[in-house]
Amino acid sequence: MKNLFPKKPVLQKKQDPSQNRRTFIRNAGLGGLALGLMFDGRIEEEMEYITQRVKRSSKPSELKITDMRIAWVEKAPMPCPIIRIETNQGITGYGEVRDHGSPRYALFLKSRLLGKNPCNVEQIFKIIKQFGGHGRMGGGVSGVEMALWDLAGKAYGVPVYQMLGGKYRDKVRLYADTDQSNDPAVYANRMKERVAQGFTFLKMDFGIGLIKDIKGALVGADAWDFRKQWTMEPGSYGTTKHPFTRIQITDKGLDHLTEYVDKVREIIGYEIPLSADHFGHFDVNTCIRLGNALEKYQLAWLEDMIPWEYTDQWRQITEAINTPTLTGEDIYLKEAFIKLIDARAVDMVHPDLASAGGILETKKIGDYAEEKGIAMAMHFAGTPVSFMANVHCAAATQNFVALEHHSVDIPWWEDMVTGIDKPIVQNGYAKVPDTPGLGIELNEKVIKEHLRPGTGYFEPTQEWNEDRSWDRTWS
Repeated sequence: MKNLFPKKPVLQKKQDPSQNRRTFIRNAGLGGLALGLMFDGRIEEEMEYITQRVKRSSKPSELKITDMRIAWVEKAPMPCPIIRIETNQGITGYGEVRDHGSPRYALFLKSRLLGKNPCNVEQIFKIIKQFGGHGRMGGGVSGVEMALWDLAGKAYGVPVYQMLGGKYRDKVRLYADTDQSNDPAVYANRMKERVAQGFTFLKMDFGIGLIKDIKGALVGADAWDFRKQWTMEPGSYGTTKHPFTRIQITDKGLDHLTEYVDKVREIIGYEIPLSADHFGHFDVNTCIRLGNALEKYQLAWLEDMIPWEYTDQWRQITEAINTPTLTGEDIYLKEAFIKLIDARAVDMVHPDLASAGGILETKKIGDYAEEKGIAMAMHFAGTPVSFMANVHCAAATQNFVALEHHSVDIPWWEDMVTGIDKPIVQNGYAKVPDTPGLGIELNEKVIKEHLRPGTGYFEPTQEWNEDRSWDRTWS
């Protein structure tokens, strides 16, 4: 019998050659994928293809800290302990205790970290921040915080700056610090070399140590031993704060110091910002006299003329001179910066991320300063680990001006890390990496070649595993 309802022929639509099956599946999403594969029959093959770029090495919600170890680099340019935090998923994060800081500042925190999820960065920071303090004592908390951000970024597959809210810039401007030379002509030529290397922002060191042997240049200097200026020996010059030395600079001394700066300006010109640091320990009145004498050289800032905690005296200096003032490298946490900022005591702030509390705390300092119309430069002297933490923070902070680079003359400095485009520093800038975490891994061979004598490369630290106190600060 003839079929009264014949099937209509299926019309085959001509396929767009640019839309192959796999392209359609990717664009359609998993819903379309499930329907298509129901008839295709090759589910395993397609799922393998569609998930081949999915990161399987980390489940952030299940990540736990299992260990923390130290590798102490001797001269980068100063002694710098590098922190490595390990996890149950094989991911490691790197941080750094600030230059000249003790690794014990970090190791003391290990018992508070074990078993915690490193992705809860702020929660852990609130647990450990009570164990930091101003100066190098903030280095342990800050270094651990760096390593936590590195771990979190690696776990989620994003760069640290992205977790801070994104970036304002693709490259970070650096300022090159240059230790002083006694001969101003020699020093000026060294600064000229910095310009030839591509740096567009410089900092020079000069102070009363340069004129201590010039008769009639200083008043009261004979009572102090300049060789102990930076030591911590009891009764030394280094432990007496600036206002109490009563050292004064005479007109003759001012002439010599201004001649020193004049030689540098003569060589590098006025197109490049030039800041200044390390003046020595003298009182507020002498700070003002020096600031006024240097005004014609249009310096970018005068740094740490007196200790940071003297807020009222800082405001007195700032209001009396036209050259910008700056301090902050020894301040731990944002609260002391807020006090300086609210008092309009300085023109700029200058945190050191490796002792200020870490990446997020430094960004908070910058953000608060920005709201008050104050710019932020960043102090740094360490390895590429802390350097990259600074780069991410600088990229994510709008009022950032420049980051210090103190290792220009160390040929193996960049070789300490891998996984990042080289050179790290190019024409006075550092490119902001888009790779996960801080964007670096360590070069084991190079680090081992430059360890502090008597120390090892991330050796076991089980003796720091156990709690030693009741840590809560409230009842």
